[in-house]
Amino acid sequence: MRQMTFALLVLAATTTGALPHSKAERTTPANEATVAAVEAIEMRFDDPMRVTAITLTGPDGDVRIERETGMDAVTEFRALPPADLPDGAYTVDWRGLSSDGHPMQGTFSFDIAD
Repeated sequence: MRQMTFALLVLAATTTGALPHSKAERTTPANEATVAAVEAIEMRFDDPMRVTAITLTGPDGDVRIERETGMDAVTEFRALPPADLPDGAYTVDWRGLSSDGHPMQGTFSFDIAD
């Protein structure tokens, strides 16, 4: 009985590290979408995330975006790109800290076309 209890405790301790961390459930624009224009870049997380860095890269290189969401942990993050982005392929790269303190990162892309 003691060995069984010990084995269960070891199993519980080792599987805790394998639990999933916060992830982006939804992005706007949607990943791999083609849109006519982009008013905002949004990410919705399944658990609070503190987005520590976000970049938008377009056909001409890095694009300056303005964070609307501060540095607090949130389930909904929003940043504003400049108006009238030119047609082309764009990639959003982000990094952050999940609610349990683990570093996270992600990427999504979209195209702008009239």
